[in-house]
Amino acid sequence: MKLHYVKSLLVACFSILFLGFSNISFANDQPEGGHHEVKEEKFDAAKVIMEHIMDAHEFHFFSIGDFHAIIHLPVIIYSPQRGLSTFSSSHFGHGGHEAHEGYRLVGNKIIPVKEDGITKDESVKMIDLSLTRNVVQMLIALIVLVIIMVGMARKYQREGSGKAPSGLQNAIEPVITFVRDEVAKPNLGRKYLKYLPYLLTIFFFILINNIFGLIPGSANVTGNMAFTLVLAVISLLVILFSSNGHFWGHIFWPPGVPFVIKIILVPVEFAGIFIKPVALMIRLFANMVAGHIIILSFISLIFIFGAMSKVAGWGFSPFSILFTVFIYFIEILVAFIQAFIFTNLTAVFIGQAFEGGHDDVDGHQEPVVI
Repeated sequence: MKLHYVKSLLVACFSILFLGFSNISFANDQPEGGHHEVKEEKFDAAKVIMEHIMDAHEFHFFSIGDFHAIIHLPVIIYSPQRGLSTFSSSHFGHGGHEAHEGYRLVGNKIIPVKEDGITKDESVKMIDLSLTRNVVQMLIALIVLVIIMVGMARKYQREGSGKAPSGLQNAIEPVITFVRDEVAKPNLGRKYLKYLPYLLTIFFFILINNIFGLIPGSANVTGNMAFTLVLAVISLLVILFSSNGHFWGHIFWPPGVPFVIKIILVPVEFAGIFIKPVALMIRLFANMVAGHIIILSFISLIFIFGAMSKVAGWGFSPFSILFTVFIYFIEILVAFIQAFIFTNLTAVFIGQAFEGGHDDVDGHQEPVVI
């Protein structure tokens, strides 16, 4: 019964999303005779898909006729020439075609303009501190993470660890145990408790952002290269601060390797230090973007077929919805998998950084837990 409700909710969400796409099908044009007529515009699937996966200054959920369900976000700009400007992104107008206080929205970027409201003013320097939907959604995910974890910690303090978990705690605790037993302990050995808070933080932070990104109209935060770059840099810093002399000795002077091979191997090993976090960054970014593009592509097929023939558009709609719902459920699974892979590989790289020699028992030996 619960699964039936979930499917019905998904179909309703995607139906609303279809209505949002249909809003761009027609536009008014002014011919030479002075009479208004409705002119059909060609559906641009690539443009629509990019608008939904890129960052923006608003949350656009759907449109019905002239009604647009939009949450406009604050624009905060500082310019040495013009001072501080704060206003709502709604002042840019629907589609961002209007100028306000000497600024205009071009694509997803705010630029300073001259008095005509069109020409870019090269003499004005600006710092854009605006809260885009990626930033807002990331902050919401952070707040949700803190609320969940602090609430669980207080419940443990109140009731102790001997009582059986209940409610949300019952769902979160097995995930925490899984990360501890399947990620931290096998890769970090006796030092797993030192790194477990960090591993749990990145796992749940990525997971929450992945799940939020599946809500129609929300931001695709983990599909943003800047977001995954910051996570990769933090992981790189943790890896470097966890390293020891044995690790750097193998990087700059691999033992048991002929001198000629060392000349080739040392640059490769040194580059590998930075390639590992880059791989983490690209893997998470590419997988989350790909999933959203596939979902939006199936939705766009309805309008592509509809442009050819209304019968073809309506006839293909059920198949498109079925494929979209199927990929949507796959994306829920991918949200968990990608959070796990990023966390697990981070633990692997940290373990490699402080792993000692072959006689070092503090390497990856499983600790005894009583």
